[in-house]
Amino acid sequence: MSHPGRYPVPARRHRVEEEVRRSRFIATVQRVDSAAAATAFVREVQAEFADATHNCWAYVAGPPGSTGAIGLSDDGEPHGTAGRPMLTVLLHGGVGDVAAVVTRYYGGVKLGTGGLARAYGGAVQQALATLPLAERVTYAHLTVEADYAAVSALQQLFAAHEAEVLADAYAAEVRWTLRLPEERLAAFRSAVMDATRGRALVAATDAPATG
Repeated sequence: MSHPGRYPVPARRHRVEEEVRRSRFIATVQRVDSAAAATAFVREVQAEFADATHNCWAYVAGPPGSTGAIGLSDDGEPHGTAGRPMLTVLLHGGVGDVAAVVTRYYGGVKLGTGGLARAYGGAVQQALATLPLAERVTYAHLTVEADYAAVSALQQLFAAHEAEVLADAYAAEVRWTLRLPEERLAAFRSAVMDATRGRALVAATDAPATG
């Protein structure tokens, strides 16, 4: 199970197309990190395929399988035949921060409710199977202050825990500003305390402003 602070996300917008009994199904998948981002993405695809019979959609804004920020729409298809199977595939797809729009151009052959659910769910499945992935990492920012005797031991710890030094200051003591993956924070804190026999000061900080 991936840690909620680090998980796969779509690397970029990705699209696949298939034909099911003369209907065209076009699945477009993109990374979204909020309901607002998902809505904007859906509107964009709806505008691109404004002449389509349906633009059904679903999204999961959060870690894979999380249901804290989800949404779906059948966009005029029979209730439960499009958005729900699409969302089910997204929730079990192992990818987070993901939205999918499946555009349908009706080809004159009715698929029935089971056929629709298979076609919409299958389109998303196919898109996820070929989706280029990136990794989302949530970072924690903190400062560490310690005496000079601890410098080399601490620098080894930074490397071992993927802690990146953003700034350092050498005064009466040494003070580092760091960022590291959130899921490593607890282990890192206790390792720092062990290495300095409890004499280091470790404090959480806000992320530095980027300009």
